[in-house]
Amino acid sequence: MSDRATLVRLLSQRSVRRGRFTLASGRESSHYVDARLTTMSPEGLAVIGPLALQAIRERGWAADAVGGLTLGADPIAYAIALASVMAPPLVRAFTVRKEVKQHGTGRLIEGPMRETDHVVVIEDVITTGGSALRAAEAVQRAGATVSGILALVDREEGGRAVLEAQGFAVICLATLSELLDQEPAGGTSAQVS
Repeated sequence: MSDRATLVRLLSQRSVRRGRFTLASGRESSHYVDARLTTMSPEGLAVIGPLALQAIRERGWAADAVGGLTLGADPIAYAIALASVMAPPLVRAFTVRKEVKQHGTGRLIEGPMRETDHVVVIEDVITTGGSALRAAEAVQRAGATVSGILALVDREEGGRAVLEAQGFAVICLATLSELLDQEPAGGTSAQVS
């Protein structure tokens, strides 16, 4: 089984839930993808890091650092940084806070991202594209250059097109329809009230 097929299987088995959900975008959905159930697992990290690093390099994107809006992007960025140790050049990871830290250094971006960096913005699940856009804007305000946006899952609800319309190249490692196609008969179910 290829790494990509393994990723799709893991996401399908661990992260897809059926029910009634309100997404971060405010939209209602009958499917929820809790990517963290995969991205924070040992098996998920082991597959995601090398696969995402390979996708970035195959696209030809310059990547000194990777990161995105906390919390969804964090484990993906860390997995990519770790994978780069085994396949140099090294790629550093960073985190974009949801709001400026009110104590200490008062930073919005944490970690070793530099103003001169070429950055790949990371997103766990794209719905409207809002979180990735917010992270990309923070990176640009900090002086770095966005090479592109890499998402683990595209919900196929127009977010990718929004990002591309803003001039960002986008890679998605999987789509919601692929994850739903992998689900066993009957699928999984969960309700959120």
